Parts: sequence; C-alpha cells; structure tokens
Amino acid sequence: MDSSKPSASVVAASKAPAKAAPVQPMVIKNGASRPAVANAEPTADAPSITGMAPAGNGGSLPNLMDSPSQTEAPVLQVVNVSQGVSEGLVIKKTPPSYPLNSLIMRVEGPVELQATISKTGDISAVKILSGDAGLARAAVDAVKQWKYKPYLLDGSPVEIQTQITVNFKLPQ
Repeated sequence: MDSSKPSASVVAASKAPAKAAPVQPMVIKNGASRPAVANAEPTADAPSITGMAPAGNGGSLPNLMDSPSQTEAPVLQVVNVSQGVSEGLVIKKTPPSYPLNSLIMRVEGPVELQATISKTGDISAVKILSGDAGLARAAVDAVKQWKYKPYLLDGSPVEIQTQITVNFKLPQ
C-alpha cells in the first residue's frame, strides 16, 4: 500500500464534524455505499384553511374576483387581421413598378407579404413570405408607401399584422 496517500479511515475521520452527529444508517445502491440523508429540521405543519380566512368574513375565503385593480386585462402587442379586413382600411395604395429584369424575362405572379401596420396606419415592417425575388423587392417598396385607417379595438387604435398579396401581371 502507498504510504503517501492517507487510508480511507483517516480521510473519513478528518471529514467528521466537530460535534458528535447521530449515527446514520448506510444505504447501499448498485454496490456504492452512501450515508442516508436525514432531515435535520422538523417541518412545520401547514396552516389550516380556517386560519387563513379573515375573521370578519364569517370564516369564508376572501373573494379574489372583486378587486379589478389587481387583475387588469391583458394588452395585446399585435393583432392579426385577415387580408380582407385590412383591404377595407386602405387609404392610399401605391402600385408597384414592374422591375425591368422581370419584364425582360417575362416573370409574373403573386408576391405574398406579411405587413405590420402601426397604430397611426403606416407600414412599420414588411416580410416577404413567397414570390419571385425581383418582384418581391418591387412589392415591398410599394407596400411601404401604403397608408391605412387605424384599426380600432375597443375604441383605441392598435398595431395590426396582416398578409398582403401583390399580383404582377405582364402588360399586354
């Protein structure tokens, strides 16, 4: 045995606490032994339901639904609105200019966009969902200039998100 390493009994004795601890049973699991963990502090009993109820309330629980100041209605960040509803709110619709390369290559078709309309009715963000890349750039440039009536929810304007389809058709 190597004399430079302390024996297992010396290591166990050096880690022993200063106070004498009660002897814990050993639990053996899968060949490894560990001391069982005992709960050092007793737990307090849970309070009874009658102890939690206010005395002036006849022993019943308080009504949590009567305090409107504590439970405010959630505020939506962005409301999703269908394309048909948002089309009815358009005030100014700038048509897209057909890209020259797309005209030469005879590319046409729809471009699907997702637009965020601010509380004031301006386009605040546009995301391309599908369509030809050249046509999509022209569609985004045009849609960013569109103006909408503010969408009202419970009488106050809210930011909305909608899908916009811009159809490109080759001139005859």
